[in-house]
Amino acid sequence: MKNSINAKWKGNMAFETEIGGHIIILDADESVGGQNLGPRPKPLMMAALAGCTGMDVVSILKKMKVEFNDLNIRVEGDLTEENPKHFFKMKVIYEFTGNDLPMDKLQKAVSLSEEKYCGVRASYSKAMEVSSEIIIINDK
Repeated sequence: MKNSINAKWKGNMAFETEIGGHIIILDADESVGGQNLGPRPKPLMMAALAGCTGMDVVSILKKMKVEFNDLNIRVEGDLTEENPKHFFKMKVIYEFTGNDLPMDKLQKAVSLSEEKYCGVRASYSKAMEVSSEIIIINDK
């Protein structure tokens, strides 16, 4: 199945793209000729990974009937020093908030996302090291 997007130049360093009916502006910092009208492309790569795995994990945990109060997903990425600067490592940190959360089920949901469902992670894993960590924050 082929997918495509169009990115239309909007002047200076800005590009506009429409994804699923949502308009996204990508731009650069003022220091390199942009106007800071939108996010940079590389952080969007991290957001794509967080969103992809997050949707998987939430769906799997709902099927497992695991209730949590909150889920925050942080993605840390390490860039090379040399050009073209690219990610050589990413770490996904799942921060679950709730009471008496079953770590075994959280780990199972994360593993299923990582190994079976998240296409973004599958793509990234071919290009760089991708690791994960699960943190439980107990509600008081």
